[in-house]
Amino acid sequence: MTQGPLSLAQDLVADWKDQAACGGYPNALFFPGPEAPSRAVERARAVCGVCRVAENCLEYAFESNQRSGIWAGTTEDERKSLRRKWLAARRRSA
Repeated sequence: MTQGPLSLAQDLVADWKDQAACGGYPNALFFPGPEAPSRAVERARAVCGVCRVAENCLEYAFESNQRSGIWAGTTEDERKSLRRKWLAARRRSA
């Protein structure tokens, strides 16, 4: 039996997530509240900074339009700007 596209996509996501540096850390580290001190964001960025699958993480955040949390070391505001550029580049190459 062959895998459908959704099943295959889920397997690919699971593969990079299994290799992510953030595995084993509490999710709260990567989802600091709006009133969290800047050092909370910096702790998450430090983990992302040594992650070997950060590119996959950022692409996943763009594709799934993640609007909260720290993904590949980027904040919501940073991702918003980067995602607009990413979408524009995808439209140009399509």
